[in-house]
Amino acid sequence: MHGLKLEWSDLRIFLAIARAGTLGGAAKLIGQTQPTMGRRLRTLEEAVGQLLFHRTTEGLVLTDEGNAVLVYAERMEEEALGLARALAGHGNALAGPLRVTSSDWFGMYVLTPVFARFLGQHPLVSLELVTDSRQHSLARREADLAFRIMPFEEADVIQRKLMHMEYALYGHRELVAPRAGDGTGAALITMDTAFDALPDVAWARRMLPQARTVYRSNNRGVQARMCVEGGGFAVLPCPLGDVMPDLVRVDLGEAPPGRDVWFGFHKDLRRLARLRALVDLTMDSLGQGQAPSE
Repeated sequence: MHGLKLEWSDLRIFLAIARAGTLGGAAKLIGQTQPTMGRRLRTLEEAVGQLLFHRTTEGLVLTDEGNAVLVYAERMEEEALGLARALAGHGNALAGPLRVTSSDWFGMYVLTPVFARFLGQHPLVSLELVTDSRQHSLARREADLAFRIMPFEEADVIQRKLMHMEYALYGHRELVAPRAGDGTGAALITMDTAFDALPDVAWARRMLPQARTVYRSNNRGVQARMCVEGGGFAVLPCPLGDVMPDLVRVDLGEAPPGRDVWFGFHKDLRRLARLRALVDLTMDSLGQGQAPSE
């Protein structure tokens, strides 16, 4: 180990493999090919003179030596990311990239119209919107700005409630509306079983106990589309349901519970001019009050 020289780029690949558990998964995380990942891992293992992963049929599992390297590699990553955030956070020009993450339907129907106006005002900024259910790390700069339906728990995140979002029961205008407290004969479109505990799912079961669940999806946009096709009734966020063709709200005498939408960004980016401009416009367009000034 005397005179050992480790490249941060190799340790970054090591971290990706440790987190993904496979070369293919790690390659997707950092945008390289699987053969490259394997070659760089072999180079790192030769440099330290130790096997860092057990090769199993289910993937790559850290050895004891690999776990020891992991502790130091994560410290190095934290310092490198802190430096990158600090440098990025002093950018005063309204130019450059921004990466935003949100749920799929919210990104499409709520954020994209706002972002279109933003790009019209700031043509030198480029936006990337990542829409999936995974919570991207703000500390690791997987995203610069994130929108979620619950407060952020990560340390060093500046956050604020953007809006309160109402929900309603929707169905195709030609369907016969179900009766509250019954629902006999009604087809219900709802979340998949992993999201059975959501407040709107419980509300639908309580208000329409005799309704038959015919379609499940964790994607609100998919649920809305099935409603448009006449497949049944679904509880949808109003910004989505109200813009779907031929859908109408169904009044059961009690509205489903709404949700709050939060946004957050890492505190090191609070002075990044293009991020501040995007936050300000989003708050002006959708929010309640002024953008955070921390």
